[in-house]
Amino acid sequence: MFLEDIGIIPSRKKDPVPADRPASIVNLTRRGFVAGTGLFVVAVTLAGCSNTEPTIDASTMKIPKAGPSPLTKVEGGDATPSLWIAIEKDGTVKITCHRSEMGQQVWTSMAQIIADELEADWENVEIVQAEGHERYGDQNTDGSRSVRYNFHRLRLAGAAMRQMLVAAAALYWKMDPSRCSAEMGKVSNSENGDTLSYGNLAELAAKLQVPAESEIVLKQPEDWRFINKEIPSLTVPKITRGEGTYGIDVNVPDMVYAVIARPPQVFGRTGAVTDAKALAVPGVMRTVKLPDAKPPALFQPLGGVAVVGVDTWAAIQGRNALEVEWLDGPNAGYDSDNFRKAMEAKAKQPGTVRRSRGNVGTALASADKTVTAEYYTPHLSQSPMEPPAATARWTGDQLECWACVQDPQATRQTLSDLLDVDKENITVHATWLGGAFGRKSKPDFVVEAALVAREVGKPVKVTWTREDEIRHGFYHSTSAQRLEAGLDSEGKCTAYRHRSVFPPIGSTFNAATDAPSDGEMGMGATDVPFAIPNLQVESGTAKGHLRIGWLRSVANIYHAFAVQSFAAELANAAGRDQKDYLLELIGEPRLVDPNAEQASYGNYGGSAEDYPVDTARLANVARRAAEMAEWGRELPDGHGLGIAVHRSFLTYVATVIEVKVAADGALTIPGIWLAADAGTVINPRHTKAQMEGGTIFGLSNALYGEISARDGAVVQDNFPSWRVMRMNEAPKIFEVEIIASNSPPAGVGEPPTPPAAPALANAIFNATGKRFRTLPLMGANRDTLDIPAISTR
Repeated sequence: MFLEDIGIIPSRKKDPVPADRPASIVNLTRRGFVAGTGLFVVAVTLAGCSNTEPTIDASTMKIPKAGPSPLTKVEGGDATPSLWIAIEKDGTVKITCHRSEMGQQVWTSMAQIIADELEADWENVEIVQAEGHERYGDQNTDGSRSVRYNFHRLRLAGAAMRQMLVAAAALYWKMDPSRCSAEMGKVSNSENGDTLSYGNLAELAAKLQVPAESEIVLKQPEDWRFINKEIPSLTVPKITRGEGTYGIDVNVPDMVYAVIARPPQVFGRTGAVTDAKALAVPGVMRTVKLPDAKPPALFQPLGGVAVVGVDTWAAIQGRNALEVEWLDGPNAGYDSDNFRKAMEAKAKQPGTVRRSRGNVGTALASADKTVTAEYYTPHLSQSPMEPPAATARWTGDQLECWACVQDPQATRQTLSDLLDVDKENITVHATWLGGAFGRKSKPDFVVEAALVAREVGKPVKVTWTREDEIRHGFYHSTSAQRLEAGLDSEGKCTAYRHRSVFPPIGSTFNAATDAPSDGEMGMGATDVPFAIPNLQVESGTAKGHLRIGWLRSVANIYHAFAVQSFAAELANAAGRDQKDYLLELIGEPRLVDPNAEQASYGNYGGSAEDYPVDTARLANVARRAAEMAEWGRELPDGHGLGIAVHRSFLTYVATVIEVKVAADGALTIPGIWLAADAGTVINPRHTKAQMEGGTIFGLSNALYGEISARDGAVVQDNFPSWRVMRMNEAPKIFEVEIIASNSPPAGVGEPPTPPAAPALANAIFNATGKRFRTLPLMGANRDTLDIPAISTR
């Protein structure tokens, strides 16, 4: 967060909008949506119009008949202007954001894209949050895809509307549109310099034909007014004033409140329930038994018993008094420590080959030196600042929900499937999200609210406590990995084998699935960019015993930790500088195609033409981060620099971390230097903030993150046992450089997380000589590294 964003200090640059200007939110509902091409103005006021500007009466003009929009199936989806933009007579430009705002500033970035091509006046821009509906195409705010999936079509929508406004002005002035131009919310003509405001032109423009894509002229990057500019946030000023609505803030008439006691095991069952003591708690109204969950997990609730009260506090106290017999399910014997041993044993055995180059077996046998290392990472919890919360209201067979969800369409479909309700009778409003990191793309908590509301006959808000969120979530997968390499007499790596074993996300959707998907293996394993003549990547099998879900950067976390730690271990074995050896492994500039080596690589849904695996860009960020950190400088005793580089979600990130390790193992992080190449970025300021936040997220998990299970139940329950990084542990120096690029936009929310853990481990090794291959490095119950009586170097 930047001080300019919250209006505490003036902007250091000339921004197009005052930093303290609030955004407005309008809930665009299905019932309120006006279908049809070009219908983008509904207004009754004339405030803000120039007194000297003539009023345009579209009803008196001869207007060419408009046909259907030709922009419904462009790259990315529907770019019909009326779907995204509404212009009122007072000049207000309402831009619809169909993605969920969770602090990543998607409201601002989506508005920047459209407003730039529209040539809108930024001071007149307001945001409309879309409900969940197929008309918008993919609404899943996940996978760092919001900008890269929508950049082209949102530009088209803005540019199409700009051209329609210009055409409307030309029609009014009775001149050729080529003599008219749009700028900052007005259209002017070159004949006499007259101008017409967008608000005045909107009704007429709405009646015109939407231009075809071939007729639309997009602005050149050098002419961008808002794209790639540090526009202040549209949401931060509202947040600091306590405005805006999160899931927990929703309030509807006659609402009651509920919390739920859930089985400790996934697919555990609810036995006998004694609720007399719960009902005796003041404010408790009743209890509701929920259906037991059955495999596969999908996004269904876990079952259990809801306690309904006049407020959340009463419901919590009632739950504390509830007496429930929990019956074991199929995961009763799950013990994460024993499971780790089984995965590590599996990683020592040959697995399914997922990528192959040369002959690894022969090359390892003939190597002058071999290096083997095993790495382990535990389950993790997303732990967003705001735990899940949802409100549901039934009106006959109509269901309306308000919730902090990442994917309102998936929420709507899940509600339809599990409640046997026609999807057209369901409305889902996405509120703001107080963080998410993947957890809130699984709408089990919304289904809970709908189930309880249907039973009690009143609107119900279901609130998850922190304990609920940690004990009953969808967890990042645990993993065991084994890497082997062969070095020649000069220390050059000639052979490389990587085996990865982890319960796949697919186990949540099919209980029998135990092999990782191509997508998971393509997150740092099968797409490894190393220029090694003999290379093989293999996978093992492992069953899921918790609900396995995606967490910020997904499988990249454990793959990057292993691969980038191992690269540093190879440098040490070869007696080489860590950074220099990493660049040697990356090799000469080239484009890497894993599919040419027996892999099935999806490239995060991006085309290989637009988003190739480019080692030049990867090496460039590594060099730049090293330069920023002054790699090679003399360091005090106990200090060390570590580097890691990784490509994920089509973005290249290099991270250098400096650590200080005291003789007793006390760890501090004096500085972090990060270079990122994310192609075209919409807002450099917010991209930098994402890089900072993603890195801290990765460091927090690397230092302390561990979800463990005993008898099928999660052991951790709140921050004392699930510790997160604290403010005083953050680096004193954190420098981020966004590499200027003309490449297409790539992801920025997730790519900074994977390099954080290996860069930290590599720095600790360079400071102490101690190699950590197991995460977390410290955990919730330790404040120092396990380095007894070390001699720092």
